[in-house]
Amino acid sequence: MNTIISVAVNHSRTVLSVLVLVLIAGLGSFLTIPKESKPDINIPIVYVSMSHDGISPEDAERLLVRPMEQELRSIEGIKEMRSRAETGNASVLLEFDAGFDVDKALRDVREAIDLVKPDLPDETDEPTAHEVNVGLFPVLVVTLAGDVPERTLLRLARDLQDELEALPGVLEADIAGERDELLEVQLDPLRMESYNISQEELVRAVTRNNQLIGAGPLDTGKGRFPIKVPGLFETARDVLDLPIKAFGDGVITLRDVTTVRRTFKDPDSFARINGRRGVTLEIKKRLGENVIETIDEVRRLVTERAKEWPAGVQIDFIQDESKDIRTMLEDLQNNVLSAILLVMIVVVAALGVRTAGLVGLAIPASFLFGILVLDNMGLTVNIVVLFALILAVGMLVDGAIVVTEFADRKLAEGLHRREAYILAAQRMAWPIIASTATTLAAFMPLIFWPGVVGEFMKFLPITLVMTLAGSLMMALIFVPTLGGLMGKAGSANPKVLAALAAAEDGDVRQLPGFTGTYARILYVLIRRPILVLASALVILVGVQAAYQVVGKGVEFFPAVEPDQTLIHVHARGNMSTREKDSLVREVEAELMGIRGIRTIYARTGGAARGEDQAQDVIGTIFVEFVEWDERRTSAEIMAEVRERTAHLAGIWVEPREPDVGPPTGKDIQIEIRSRFPERLGPIVKTIRARLEAMDGLLDVEDGRALPGIEWQVKVDRAQAGRFNADILTVGKVVQLVTHGIKVGEYRPDDADEEVDIRIRFPVEYRNISQLDALRVQTSHGQVPISNFVSRTPQQRSGLIRRSDGQRVIKVQASVAEGLLADDKVNEIRAWMATQSFDEAVDIRFKGADKDQKEAEQFLVKAFGVALFVMAIILITQFNSFYHALLILTAVVMSTVGVMAGLIITGQSFSIVMTGIGVIALAGIVVNNNIVLIDTYARLVKSGMEPMEAVVRTGTQRLRPVLLTTITTIFGLLPMVFQMNIDFVARDISIGAPSTQWWVQLSTAVAFGLSFATILTLFVTPSLLALGARTSAFFERRRAGKQAAEDPPTPQAAE
Repeated sequence: MNTIISVAVNHSRTVLSVLVLVLIAGLGSFLTIPKESKPDINIPIVYVSMSHDGISPEDAERLLVRPMEQELRSIEGIKEMRSRAETGNASVLLEFDAGFDVDKALRDVREAIDLVKPDLPDETDEPTAHEVNVGLFPVLVVTLAGDVPERTLLRLARDLQDELEALPGVLEADIAGERDELLEVQLDPLRMESYNISQEELVRAVTRNNQLIGAGPLDTGKGRFPIKVPGLFETARDVLDLPIKAFGDGVITLRDVTTVRRTFKDPDSFARINGRRGVTLEIKKRLGENVIETIDEVRRLVTERAKEWPAGVQIDFIQDESKDIRTMLEDLQNNVLSAILLVMIVVVAALGVRTAGLVGLAIPASFLFGILVLDNMGLTVNIVVLFALILAVGMLVDGAIVVTEFADRKLAEGLHRREAYILAAQRMAWPIIASTATTLAAFMPLIFWPGVVGEFMKFLPITLVMTLAGSLMMALIFVPTLGGLMGKAGSANPKVLAALAAAEDGDVRQLPGFTGTYARILYVLIRRPILVLASALVILVGVQAAYQVVGKGVEFFPAVEPDQTLIHVHARGNMSTREKDSLVREVEAELMGIRGIRTIYARTGGAARGEDQAQDVIGTIFVEFVEWDERRTSAEIMAEVRERTAHLAGIWVEPREPDVGPPTGKDIQIEIRSRFPERLGPIVKTIRARLEAMDGLLDVEDGRALPGIEWQVKVDRAQAGRFNADILTVGKVVQLVTHGIKVGEYRPDDADEEVDIRIRFPVEYRNISQLDALRVQTSHGQVPISNFVSRTPQQRSGLIRRSDGQRVIKVQASVAEGLLADDKVNEIRAWMATQSFDEAVDIRFKGADKDQKEAEQFLVKAFGVALFVMAIILITQFNSFYHALLILTAVVMSTVGVMAGLIITGQSFSIVMTGIGVIALAGIVVNNNIVLIDTYARLVKSGMEPMEAVVRTGTQRLRPVLLTTITTIFGLLPMVFQMNIDFVARDISIGAPSTQWWVQLSTAVAFGLSFATILTLFVTPSLLALGARTSAFFERRRAGKQAAEDPPTPQAAE
């Protein structure tokens, strides 16, 4: 290493050229690297979707879910299999272990689907397998609203969809709120009866006359001619002119007994934007594309096209992810500038302007090196990478400070600047390498964090490893080279020079100022090392005990002020889609007058993306707020929403803030499962009653079937057989009253997809009483089905959930503002321990609690592994178990500072953020101790008496220890105080949502490092003195034993 440093400083032109190359390449990467809000991770989920028109939940479970589960169960790597069956469709969701091979998983699932397809009912649509990927979630939603016809809005949206999908950065633009087109053939029952035409004849006529006939070629021997029999409908007129029955010379066509119109399928949902009917385009970007550039292109295209649209159409953009990443990038740049400024102020005050310039250069150079490597690894810049860079700000200058401070001493002694910097880099090389290695050892285990949380957070250690590698090269290669060219002693003040000389050779207790005071205190403390150690242990135990009493508890991810939220509207009963919509409109009307809301996007029916919502949700309202500094908090606005909607009869609202970090759902999730479905109900009822009785829990819900009516049309097969009727005949006739009989499809020129042709009764005949008046064609003529059919009301079937082959019901609840989910979970667990539930029923906590426990277990293991790897590095560096143990003791005791910081700031302990903070702290704390003990070891090796060496080590390393600590803490101060200083706009903001993400992590490091510095300056020297005195004691005993064993040699008498 010494040779490399010497060669680098002596070949300064080459080294500077490499530095310029790294800076230019890094800057290029920073400008072009793809930028996105959340890390682009593979969510380890594949789901299979199956649909069968009108199937009941029980039949869907028996005929669709169970056969599919049986086949999928054999796939390798499945962590959990969850299924759901409801009216009309079913799905099976497979959760794999994180880090799985998505292509292999999809291949295995599709092979299993192919095997199970023959066992599914014939009318079931083709099952499809889908992956869940962050890239498949929209990065922007374009809304089109206005008082114009629905067909006009859809035409504009479809035209825009084609143009948007042609953009290079857009993967797809999905239209939400559109209804499929339909060619509706409405029967006139009276006319059909007068012409004696049955529904079966009509269905048969339409089906048999809409066929693709492949007639084939005709080879006559004298030529070959293709024969074509056009048989498919092309327009609605083709359907109207279809002959049904002949009467003498006349023909009855479909036109005579029906009304044919091109329309839309019956609505199962409505969408409105700010109270006006609308449709939305969900924009999804391609993987690896720059989200900022993609959204800018989309906005530009939409704005241009909107100029050509009708005046009543209003466009808006919601859920814009580029805002988040822009804010984070600006915050990063502002934080880096703030940190450089604060670091420069500290270093200028201590070492002078030139030296401060050298140290300040280490920050941007290390950043650009890190981003250059990330870009070449194919990674992107996201919120986690940006915070890793902010966290690194204070750590990057540590090595540079230690080198420049030592060089400053040598320059003050009169050495030439080149020699001073070569000597400083060579002398401090191994301590700096060991310090960087231990910091990396702390972060390295985080790369192997399992699960979705680990996939989300792994960008933090990767980024830190790259930037710290860059800072190591800066400290040992580039800074000494630049110092050799432009270095200058920080101070020519005779007092300072005298103090530096005294620290090297003189009596350190005679030094003036703070250094002398420190030396005198240290001289007293090292003579009472056991008292110092006991005091440190008392403080350690005392602070931990104090946190147990007054601490704010534990949480999973930090609470961050959202810029948007969802409001679920709940209501019960057999309501039509339009009845649901009128209730949702009432809630919308109340929201319109609330200050702080920018956009209201309401959707009646249909689950919101990614939401596993309650069965009684009739509509979801997406609310986007104005800027955070122009409004009240989300909690206050949502409290007003609850208050304003409390008077609405029959409905209640449930505000749901979006999840911070990986999606987890409601705060409290209890899963009750069993192979015996009938045993679940009583336990669910008991647990729900308990949750509703607890203070601090809101919006309690469970997955039991809701009260409601379904009509069962039961056919007496024996009686039906007398009329030559059967189940199929009755079923088809009943469909005329419901959604109609599908008789085929056709593709008009102006449609992108095939349009269904359905035969059904007019609206006035589509009611419950019509079910009794239906007739079927039999050999006895048309017979009322009431002769052999009974209609009875039954309890409506609900959604059926299964997990790993067992029936499951969930009980869920949200925790009130200001309370912690972990405290409530512990309270529920304590209550459950006093209950005697059925042993055949399994009760588990899911959601955030499950993820929290997994994260907690991993972080404890990671901390242990990090300590062990650090110990190996330290033992290698010092060849001493005692010195390694001494440094690791400082790491453990630095957690006192973390707990004290949490008590002072009133924060809760975040498993993820504070946990990572403790691990990061471990890597930082060892650095100062390594430099301190390395200096001590060298002084003792040179023959100095150990007790004097301890005091001299403390005084020599006081300045670099304080400098590195202060610069690291100053680098984090803007995050600790949630402060953002915008140097360009000359604006200071406090409490921005983007700073709330990381406040716990930065608080843990800042407070922990403050306490650790006191440990380094007082406890570590005392423990060194204790070790020296213990060694001396055993040495004296050994010498005494040796003297006692060897008899004295008798002197010869003269």
